[in-house]
Amino acid sequence: MEALAAWQYAAIALMFVWGGFVRSGLGFGGAALTLPLLLLVVNDPVVFLPVIAVQLIIFAFATVGMHVDRVDWRYLGRSLLAILPFKLAGVIGLLNLPAGVLTAMVYVITAFYAVSYILGVQFASKSRTMDYALLAAGGYISGTSLIGAPLIIAVYVKYVARTHLRETLFVLWIVLVAIKIAAFVATGTDMQLVHQLWLFPAALVGHVLGLKFHARLGRMAPQKFLRVIGIALLAITVVGLAQALWSPVGGGA
Repeated sequence: MEALAAWQYAAIALMFVWGGFVRSGLGFGGAALTLPLLLLVVNDPVVFLPVIAVQLIIFAFATVGMHVDRVDWRYLGRSLLAILPFKLAGVIGLLNLPAGVLTAMVYVITAFYAVSYILGVQFASKSRTMDYALLAAGGYISGTSLIGAPLIIAVYVKYVARTHLRETLFVLWIVLVAIKIAAFVATGTDMQLVHQLWLFPAALVGHVLGLKFHARLGRMAPQKFLRVIGIALLAITVVGLAQALWSPVGGGA
């Protein structure tokens, strides 16, 4: 990210404000709703994933620390047995697949989520076999790009009380993201330490705004909000896929 224009740095900062807002406001989706935007600036997920991962760890610890009594530890442990093997497989895929393949994967998955938000279709699990399939798929996608949350949540909403859902998910994200950070460090991936410093305040602003939004979320219907996000995501995905096909991987836009 060293050769970008000033407006591109400003755009990235605003995207991290958005990501922090979504993550703390909804308890999930910060990466899923931010990474496609970031890829319009730098077409390489591995540039941004270390920054997103570190921020997620910090803010998840801060949030859970205030409400640790709301974590459903029993179901968390059960679900990890299904998620972890596929999470590890996804991390291996992330570190070995070309950046262009990862970018296309992110946009295709995001388009799938966007259409579901627009149509008001929620992911639902109807059986234990489907539960396992969704957890496994969510784990693998989380390993490759940190956007597997909607599939995992489709199962969690069946077994975890609404009052305990956000905090339980945050502990899950801590475990899953810690694995990815360890893989980054072990393989010598650039952790973008300089960019971590200036992007953290941007994410903090979004985090604080998201906490206020979360306090009001129980009193409002989120479907209209999600539908607007879905439309925007679909538009971004179309533009992003076009850029991925016609622009050099890793370049600025």
